[in-house]
Amino acid sequence: MAVQKRRVALVGLGMVVGAHVRSLNDLADRVEIAYAYSPTAARREAFAAQFPVPTCDRLETILDDPSIDAVIVLTPPNTHLDIVGRCAAAGKHVLLEKPLEITTERATQMVAACEAAGVTLGIVLQHRFRPAAEALAQMIAAGDLGEIAGCSTIIRLWRPQAYYDEPGRGSLARDGGGVLLTQGIHTLDLMLSLAGRPAEVRGFATTSPVHVMETEDMVAAGIRFENGALGTIDATTAAYPGFAERIEFICRNGTTVLAGTGLDVTFHDGCTERVAPLETAGGTGANPMDFPHDWHRSAIADFLDALDGERAPRISGREALKVHRLIDALIEAGRTGTSVTVAAGPS
Repeated sequence: MAVQKRRVALVGLGMVVGAHVRSLNDLADRVEIAYAYSPTAARREAFAAQFPVPTCDRLETILDDPSIDAVIVLTPPNTHLDIVGRCAAAGKHVLLEKPLEITTERATQMVAACEAAGVTLGIVLQHRFRPAAEALAQMIAAGDLGEIAGCSTIIRLWRPQAYYDEPGRGSLARDGGGVLLTQGIHTLDLMLSLAGRPAEVRGFATTSPVHVMETEDMVAAGIRFENGALGTIDATTAAYPGFAERIEFICRNGTTVLAGTGLDVTFHDGCTERVAPLETAGGTGANPMDFPHDWHRSAIADFLDALDGERAPRISGREALKVHRLIDALIEAGRTGTSVTVAAGPS
């Protein structure tokens, strides 16, 4: 695989941009940050005070520059279809922060636009790149744990009311949803990558008395996977002070607990394996950015590898549609009080 040094641009200078800049700086032998764009002067000024990166006030500056290979899009979800579509039309590859868009219909249109333009679309769902998650994925793929019988996912995070008081936060118009689409999507995507395709869900979704917001901050559901495994999903941003997300597997040969950045595996023969957790809150509390940038760096490195190797990134736009369809089903189950089949969609 020929490795090419690429010029990239950042679009959107919100809270997550620091993790991306630090990741790109770590990968300086492979990538150069050409521009950082925001339409807001105050954001450009705040960014420039922290990072020695050229800023620009027009997206066209990036789109019209033939030296730019790829764009990292960090803007609110309701802007993604327009911005990614314009990048694709300009022949720019895109690495996009989750979620894809505010609805699965818009997300599907965006994925199709990139495919039609022949550009690569990668999605930043960085939990898959945590070492503990990768170790568990390897065990499952190797068959060490045997058939999966149960999979339960617990996402108990904390966001203060001040978080949702920012204009647009937790709204359908800007974010598209609440705890599932904005926070839980990371862990739910990881769950699907390990457990396989879901078949149906039944449960509840509501806004708790803890928050004043338009969308859901608490979800409790049962899930059945296509392989017959059963499980539960418990997700909230109302659990003070915030706890490490957990995915627990019951398998034919043992039990695993993936808690935050740590992993504990106990086999029926008494053998155990462990990946020690990192000493970090993991962004589960009031500061969503309280985590190391290592996993963002791994996601960006995989995206660059995909461009160099002319392959799809580990989490492509089409791959990420799977978790969007699960979230749709969970919200519909909460709304109707019925069992909802999870749409399969094209592979």
